[in-house]
Amino acid sequence: MKILLVGEYSRLHLTLAEGLRTFGHEVVVASNGDGFKDFERDIDLTRKSSGLVDTFSSIFDFSRKISKMRGFDVVQLINPNFTMLNVRFNEKFFHRLKKNNKKIILGAFGDDSYWVRACMDNKIFKYSEFWIDGKPTNLKCNETLEATWIDSPAERANRMMAEESDGIAACLYEYYKAYKPYYEDKLEYLPLPINVDKIAFDPIEVEPHKVNFFIGINKDRSELKGTDIMERALNAIANKYTDQVNVIRAESLSYSEYQRAMDKAHVVLDQLYSHSPAVNALQAMAKGKVVVSGGEPEIYDLLGEDENFPIINVFPTYEGVFGQLEWLVLNKSKLPRLSVNSRVFVEEHHDYRKIAKQYLNFWDEI
Repeated sequence: MKILLVGEYSRLHLTLAEGLRTFGHEVVVASNGDGFKDFERDIDLTRKSSGLVDTFSSIFDFSRKISKMRGFDVVQLINPNFTMLNVRFNEKFFHRLKKNNKKIILGAFGDDSYWVRACMDNKIFKYSEFWIDGKPTNLKCNETLEATWIDSPAERANRMMAEESDGIAACLYEYYKAYKPYYEDKLEYLPLPINVDKIAFDPIEVEPHKVNFFIGINKDRSELKGTDIMERALNAIANKYTDQVNVIRAESLSYSEYQRAMDKAHVVLDQLYSHSPAVNALQAMAKGKVVVSGGEPEIYDLLGEDENFPIINVFPTYEGVFGQLEWLVLNKSKLPRLSVNSRVFVEEHHDYRKIAKQYLNFWDEI
């Protein structure tokens, strides 16, 4: 097959491409490298700035490149906003890609109108960035999400692409759940692909004297990811158990520096409001780290897993995080087994070759 993957989030398309190529398929990745992360790509769709000159230059450049994106068996978009241009241009490019290729797939891989509306509903999820215990969180970042995706040009474009796409691929339980009421006939849950061949397994072999906790800080997304609450709980644990806890705090690091800092950890904290582990958590688990994140029963059910539950699931409150971190400190003898189970979980459910096969089956069936 000849496959085009447009856009990038956290190396998802790049890793999927690696899996697909192991089966002999021709795969082209076109993206901006996910911004500052600057992941590799075959076709560069970087918009240098929002300035007038760079904007017009990007429109011309993208139009030229997308006009040559024809004759593919499958085109998959990372999101309705699959380029950094105005929504009108994404709509125009969508129609061009649909016209010139056999199948077009919309990815439910990040923030979009269906997910935001599901979060706002207060009945679809146990909790979300918008609601916890039936009470609104009133996070400032929610205002931005609503302004971007609700009753907006972006929402109209999202609906159009969902309607006109041949299929919709969702990489997390939350995104799958958000689209299911509307597009169950062409929706598929496809787990995040992780290239386990590139991630060395470094198990926790013996009970550590001190537990090394790792937390990554992105100031721009701290509130959205719940890092602010997790960090506060972690600091409280470190103060209470001074002789049993080390805290590794990574802020404003390059991708390689970030990974090296994580390598020193036993436990990694990630994404407070998530029901399921995302890429950062899964990569940490592949290394043999114990992850504190979303691990609700629904994700294990989707995966068909009924024995191995290695994720330390947290209810998204300060008290919920504090309680689970304290449990880990008081039960650090369990870390070696959780470490092994974490790697096994990723190999079983997220191996990039297995996921590539699932994508191929999905694309063939639609």
